[in-house]
Amino acid sequence: MEAEKWGRRIRSFRKLKGYTQVEFAKHIGYSVSILGEVERGARQPDQTFLTRVSTVLDISVEELAPKE
Repeated sequence: MEAEKWGRRIRSFRKLKGYTQVEFAKHIGYSVSILGEVERGARQPDQTFLTRVSTVLDISVEELAPKE
């Protein structure tokens, strides 16, 4: 459940910033398949992943975090 919330937030912010999955995966240094798994909620993002995502999106990890 928590992985799904992270995935939805990451996908929303990625689209808001205008990145495709392919472009975004390249920028964060992960494969498109891993990014897709995270966005679908099939994989829980680790701290390194979240840090890279927040850096590329120019937001804090706290802003990216799912709201309760």
